[in-house]
Amino acid sequence: MTALSVNLNKIALVRNSRTIGIPSVVKAGETCIQAGAYGLTVHPRPDERHIRRHDVYDLAEMLKAHPTIEFNIEGNPLEARFMDIVRDVKPHQVTLVPDDPNQFTSDHGWDIANQGETLIPIIKEIQGLGARVSLFMDPDPEQIRLIPTLGSMQGPTETRIELYTEPYATASREGTKEELETLHTSYAVAAKVAQECNLGVNAGHDLNLENLPQFLQIPNILEVSIGHALTVDALMMGLGNAVKAYLDAIAAANQ
Repeated sequence: MTALSVNLNKIALVRNSRTIGIPSVVKAGETCIQAGAYGLTVHPRPDERHIRRHDVYDLAEMLKAHPTIEFNIEGNPLEARFMDIVRDVKPHQVTLVPDDPNQFTSDHGWDIANQGETLIPIIKEIQGLGARVSLFMDPDPEQIRLIPTLGSMQGPTETRIELYTEPYATASREGTKEELETLHTSYAVAAKVAQECNLGVNAGHDLNLENLPQFLQIPNILEVSIGHALTVDALMMGLGNAVKAYLDAIAAANQ
């Protein structure tokens, strides 16, 4: 069964629009857990536009009472404060994303051919902390094939990639059937190449209740991280019900 990690960034964004501390990111996380989420994801950017540094520590403290819930922290490891947070919190999974601090949102994966050498000591350190490493990647088989050259892929669990799925979501929303089928094939090929390289495969970015079931026809997607669409759906159906709706969609796709 594909696991669901709920990204709490947009909960924090709403909270940050006022100064009275609501909605609570921690309480939202607890609601997601109670509804059946496998994990929680946060992306603490340097400008703290949504998740703030203290949110990561507050969630880590709350999760001590939920030892089976995965904590996934996303971010650019070239930002010094990000690695400080990882060292302090020691999450279950660290998803490395090549974001520029001024980017509107994540919009591309790692260029392993040109950036891989920089990642080698970072991957080694994160694995030494006991965390799984996941690399944010475009569905580019040639880049994915280079990942094992970065060194040991044997952390506490297998190293993973997270396929950047915004192009798929855009095609699902705006493209033709043929364009979507072509993209689906490219993602399926990328996932298969990763699996052949002994890399686990996660996915995320703009997946929603409409496009998720079709995307999950790709075999052996281990985890999806969903935040924006799930939060939007929660405005209409409630957060707990939204989590359950995504779990139902995943279950139906995995049958």
